[in-house]
Amino acid sequence: MGLTKQYLRYTSSSQFSVIASTRCNVILLNYRNSTDRYAAVANCEHVCIWDTKTQQRVMMLSGDGDVTAEVTCMATNSDGKYLAIGRTDGSVQISDLSTGNDVVTFNGHKTAVSALVYDEQGLRLATGSQDGDVVVWDLVDQKGLYRLKGHKGMVTCCYFVKKHNNILITSSKDTNIKWWDLDVQFCFKTLMDHRAEVWQFSVNSNEDRLITGSADSELRVYNIEFIENVASDKVMTNDDDDDVTMDDEGDLQTEDRLVKCSKIGSVFREGKDRVVSLRMTSDGRFLVCHGNRKLVEIFRILNDEELTKKRKKEAKKLKRKLEKNEDNDEGGGEVTLEASDMILKSSTFYANFSITSMDVARVSANKDDYVIVAILRNNQLQVLRCDPKLMKETVRKSMISVNGHRSESRSACFSADSKKFITTGSETAKLWNRESQQCIRTFPCNRPTCCLLVPGDLQLILGTSDGHVEIYDVGSGDQLQSTMAHVGGVSSLILLPGETGVATGGLDKTVRFHQFQLEDDTSTKLKRLQMAESRLLSLEEQVMDIKFTADGKFIAVALTDNSILIFYADTLRFKLKLYEHSLPVNSISCSDDSELIVSGSRDRSVIIWGLDFGNKHKKLFAHDNDVTKVEFVPETHLFFSCGKDKMIKQWDADKFILIQVLKGHADAVWYVLPSYDGDLLLSSGNDKSLRLWERTQEIVIPDEEREQEREEQTDLNFAHNLKITVPGENGEGKAQMASKTTRETVAGAEKIMDAVELHREESGKEEEFNRNTTNRENEIQYRSNHPILMAYKIDAARWVLQTLQSIKSSDLEEALLVIPFSYVCDLLKLLNKFVGEKYQVELSCRCILFLLRIHHGQITANVPVDQIADLQVNAKSAIQTLRDRVGFNLAALQHIRRQVELKDEISIFADVTDAYKEKKKKKRKGDSLKRNILAL
Repeated sequence: MGLTKQYLRYTSSSQFSVIASTRCNVILLNYRNSTDRYAAVANCEHVCIWDTKTQQRVMMLSGDGDVTAEVTCMATNSDGKYLAIGRTDGSVQISDLSTGNDVVTFNGHKTAVSALVYDEQGLRLATGSQDGDVVVWDLVDQKGLYRLKGHKGMVTCCYFVKKHNNILITSSKDTNIKWWDLDVQFCFKTLMDHRAEVWQFSVNSNEDRLITGSADSELRVYNIEFIENVASDKVMTNDDDDDVTMDDEGDLQTEDRLVKCSKIGSVFREGKDRVVSLRMTSDGRFLVCHGNRKLVEIFRILNDEELTKKRKKEAKKLKRKLEKNEDNDEGGGEVTLEASDMILKSSTFYANFSITSMDVARVSANKDDYVIVAILRNNQLQVLRCDPKLMKETVRKSMISVNGHRSESRSACFSADSKKFITTGSETAKLWNRESQQCIRTFPCNRPTCCLLVPGDLQLILGTSDGHVEIYDVGSGDQLQSTMAHVGGVSSLILLPGETGVATGGLDKTVRFHQFQLEDDTSTKLKRLQMAESRLLSLEEQVMDIKFTADGKFIAVALTDNSILIFYADTLRFKLKLYEHSLPVNSISCSDDSELIVSGSRDRSVIIWGLDFGNKHKKLFAHDNDVTKVEFVPETHLFFSCGKDKMIKQWDADKFILIQVLKGHADAVWYVLPSYDGDLLLSSGNDKSLRLWERTQEIVIPDEEREQEREEQTDLNFAHNLKITVPGENGEGKAQMASKTTRETVAGAEKIMDAVELHREESGKEEEFNRNTTNRENEIQYRSNHPILMAYKIDAARWVLQTLQSIKSSDLEEALLVIPFSYVCDLLKLLNKFVGEKYQVELSCRCILFLLRIHHGQITANVPVDQIADLQVNAKSAIQTLRDRVGFNLAALQHIRRQVELKDEISIFADVTDAYKEKKKKKRKGDSLKRNILAL
């Protein structure tokens, strides 16, 4: 048997350079006894908490396991203890901010989560997604309550009404705002006044005003009136035909039964673009709004006292006007205020760049000031402190931007020892420390496109988009030389063989060769590095990339005509032309033994060529989008490729097989760069993140990787195509089950079925054992020899219960839904036994009620009546016992609380008495001293 090649796995070690992801919102947290200092922002698949005063990151929240889904929205509860995080895969993660640990993860959406909101008590969470579904979750029981279907577009905002805790307001891109009665899970009112998408809405503190923001410059204001003492079950009745109307979907809808919502006017913004964020301050005094640009507008909302004064003032004006006009017979009449009279323009200011999200909080130290935190589109977090009453007193507080590029990085290079590396952005080049992932030095430069560290790592060479080649001193950051090398931009930069200079390829259809020179510096009297052009290679097309072979004999040039030209490096004489791609070649790379060259193109393919005769070894369909970069691992025939499909892939150029796929970037990957020893991998994506990957000692078997990928895809397709009919639900219903079928729920159902099968086998063995030992005088108890039961020291019935406990609470109902009916009867018998023994009553009753609701028809036809009656009696008895225990413990806790309060009151009274006696004693001493002085 021949030797097989071993491949080692690369795993993600760190992700940095992102200050705040622009796809997610920002939240000012009630954290560490401060409401205006700490801001939570998304960092690709993580959540970062920044201290806006020290500009330092204080916490990083990551999901359980290998989470690669990007964060799309966040929300915090009223006391600021828990943070809800929505992701692109439809999952919702609940994290505890005091410990940084995850509490629970919900899976109920098939598309990205777009809206999150807690109720006032923090016991429920409403989530909206891009497919228009709204799911309400029970955070105490950690399960989904129901799914509300009615919107035809992405849900943009949700709000729990505080006056009526069972009313939910949602808005969507389908131009509608819906009011839901959560008691019956039914939409009882729909606002259809908008002509475009409703992006945000806000409700004031008194909950009598609804302000909506759409795709135009108009803020629509609605008046809200709640109708008290109306039972929610009357919403579904339609006895009075006058109160029944038809909604836009043709369903019966009763208007104005729980709430009256009527439009009272509009307020116009200065910005002409759509509303992105609409935030109300905690005291309800100000409304902050912004669009896709830099402008932030602050509106002042008049309270009831101010509105009364304004009405009186307007009434006096109207009375004077009527007195002057004697011919008018009308009385004084009532003064009605418009929306522009209730909501006044307070102030405006401009951020440093376009804003993607914003949050506002009141300053604890100064009640008149407010803090506004805004995420800028150029990877910055801007914090402003302002007093909205003063139109021009807006002071920029801080700007968090030092640890990242303002745009995505398009090129990079490692130092010789791989402990540092250079990355380029749109305006700067940055030197990073690999261990700490901190920026050591920043080099200002105008749109650099490529970079190179001179041997010795003392100088940095940058090529720019305007054709300049610039040399910088790494130690001081000073520019040593700037040369106009190309008329167009510089597309590639590489060292010459022998490290005596550099070669540059440009968009002016030339490759230029520059030699290093040392010239005297008159200011420091030291030698400094300079470059001088030595040779020129003219071509017929623009140059995309250039590479020298490791032996220095040939130079390969990739052109925009889809071809690769090979020249002799010494004479620049033409040797070969490699032509197979159908679109321009973006990147090429040569192996260290100068035998192979690999090319990646916009046609999504990677071709492996031989350098001896220029023959094509293999053409690989590598990515689902453009291939942006290919690079050989030093001293091997393994190479990496990356593309706009967010993937990084490792290939074997000898066997033409895919080794492994690295997932992590949320957008297109622009380059992948191995270190000189191959132990590290640096990548950059359009999500502005830089990622380091480390080579581990874990062996990768490509066949197993492909098999695992096929299994994952099969499971996803199975979960997506699985359609289970639930009694009482249909595709057109307003409310459905909250959970969804996932790989975890299917695996949980398989575990339950395996446990029930094990119980059947053990029950049969026990019955047979008991039949064989009935005639014996000494009764021998049956003991199972199953390895699982022996290891856990439990019987088969308890193993079934332990299996039910091991499934996540949020996935339990979906797992029970997948189980066939042949297992349900045995499972009901076991659950009846558990509730009869009063063991895990809450879990057992939850499973019983769900199974009875799902399989009601089959259970009534196949299960004996006496078994159902016995189940009912045992369940009622167990629940009553549990209620009595909870009530007894609650009464005991209340008694202890009263005792503690009584003790505290007695101690407080004693302290006051002692203080009074001490004060009286001092007064007597002072009076005696005065009498003695008078006597003298």
